[in-house]
Amino acid sequence: MAQIAPSILAADFARLGDEIAAVEEGGAEVLHIDVMDGRFVPNISFGPPVIESVRKTTKLFLDCHLMIVEPDQYVGDFVAAGAQLVTVHQEACPHLHRSLEGIRDAGAEAGVALNPATPIETLDHVLELADLVLVMSVNPGFGGQKFLPLAYEKIRALARIRAERGLGFRIEVDGGVGEQNVAELTEAGVDWLVAGSSVFRTPDAAQAVRDLEARSRAGVTLRA
Repeated sequence: MAQIAPSILAADFARLGDEIAAVEEGGAEVLHIDVMDGRFVPNISFGPPVIESVRKTTKLFLDCHLMIVEPDQYVGDFVAAGAQLVTVHQEACPHLHRSLEGIRDAGAEAGVALNPATPIETLDHVLELADLVLVMSVNPGFGGQKFLPLAYEKIRALARIRAERGLGFRIEVDGGVGEQNVAELTEAGVDWLVAGSSVFRTPDAAQAVRDLEARSRAGVTLRA
């Protein structure tokens, strides 16, 4: 079964502690944190102080997704704030090999994200350094967007490469994830499913996590 990673970008920030407690009650083990700078993507979210506050309220694994330019300058700050995995964008890193090594040197797991138009071949020489590959299934910058089906092909290709080369990176997908596609995404090979609106914009976030996990289990059966 794939892990459901609720994205706090869709949470009610006036009740953030309660929202996090709800998804934890629902069985989530990973919390996805989208960091946006208004430059790499056309939106601004939050920085290390929010991650530090979240870290104080939960023991969930903090998966920090940097949608920012010049991420190398800030990796240390996010790790110090409590991020356990830091994901940078291939498109934002002219020296991606160095960037992934820098994340590991800072004390976190290293992830790399690909925008919808970026081919997976651009990661061919760094996959050994990656703990996670994040496939964006929307163009990043805003929550609540419609899922782009081209993500399936990327996910299946990454799963094949992982098996053929004996690598251990997780595959994560972010954007438009919900009950309608969780089973198929799990079947394709996804390990972590980032879910924002489909968790936090429901009447019961804890139950939403449980429902998505149930759909993911169906995808495991299909994959088998």
